[in-house]
Amino acid sequence: MEKMEAEVSTVLTKEHASKRKDQQIKRSKNVEHIVLGSIIPIILLIVWEILSRLEVFPAYMLPAPSVVLGTIVGLGQDGSLWGHIGITTYRVLAGFVLGTAVAVVLGSFVGFYQKAEQLFDPMIQAFRSIPSLAWVPLFILWMGIGEPSKITMIAVGVFFPVYLNIISGIIGVDRKLIEVGKINKLNSFQLVSRIILPASLPSFLTGLRSGLGLGWMFVVAAELMGASQGLGYLLVLGQNTLSPETILASIILFALIGKLTDWILKIIEARALHWQDRLVKS
Repeated sequence: MEKMEAEVSTVLTKEHASKRKDQQIKRSKNVEHIVLGSIIPIILLIVWEILSRLEVFPAYMLPAPSVVLGTIVGLGQDGSLWGHIGITTYRVLAGFVLGTAVAVVLGSFVGFYQKAEQLFDPMIQAFRSIPSLAWVPLFILWMGIGEPSKITMIAVGVFFPVYLNIISGIIGVDRKLIEVGKINKLNSFQLVSRIILPASLPSFLTGLRSGLGLGWMFVVAAELMGASQGLGYLLVLGQNTLSPETILASIILFALIGKLTDWILKIIEARALHWQDRLVKS
């Protein structure tokens, strides 16, 4: 009995040590990814700072990174920075949820039924070709300059990549998998939940990341519609006051927050697709 308990204890200890080792390897890989991804931005910032100090670029056209950082710190100290970031993030996330919801419903319907594709897809593809700024006067006319018009504008940008990727994922499901499901007497609901949705999930998650990226692009056009707060408003303010440091501060904040939200979606994607046997694991 004691020998058996000792063997079990040894096995548990080895399993625990193996898990700790895997976690350490994963953490080291994450650190390595962060370090490698930071090399080029840091080099660019250093070169930019040096060239600005040497007055290669006129300060009124391209201020040094230290000046831009000082502008961001100043906005943080007077309390306006968090308001601008908060309202822009809210608009993007609200538009992202709305655009994704509509894309999932319509994309699933079009993907499953060929007649629906023939009916809806030509019109949707035509709408996709319309430039984002072309929607601005129409949404202002319909909904005014309040939050509904801005969120709808962002939702339009999010809709198209999510919609296209859902359809691509559903249509791209291997017919052999569906045949296997039918052989095993799965009903329509089971075919969708067990075969079609998991098989189309990678394409759907890619569409989410693309849609979120477009959401951050469309928010600039949305905040041109009479906004008095937000990162897009800072861009216009910097243009009107001839302050390139304010414009660059807004652009850098867009880049940082956009990257953060994409990183969160990438983590969700990696966990949702952990079952995939991929050549390179992200």
